[in-house]
Amino acid sequence: MDFSDQSTYSTASGIQGLQYVVLQVTLKEKFIGTGSKNLTALEQVINEQAAKGYRLHTITTASATSGGLMGGDRIQATMVFEKL
Repeated sequence: MDFSDQSTYSTASGIQGLQYVVLQVTLKEKFIGTGSKNLTALEQVINEQAAKGYRLHTITTASATSGGLMGGDRIQATMVFEKL
């Protein structure tokens, strides 16, 4: 994953037609203050899966603090979608 992007997402297998799909979205937090700058990326992934006939089954999050010069914490959301 390229962490220089504002947000990124990846799929577990990429195989079409599965009963369950696992996706990860990495969101970059604001450098100053709190709150994600790009919750629309998370919303987009959820709506794309809904359009394919999946519903969000489970979501977990993990956060990491960036020690880099441009800072900004990262939140990684792992989502499991279930085929309806």
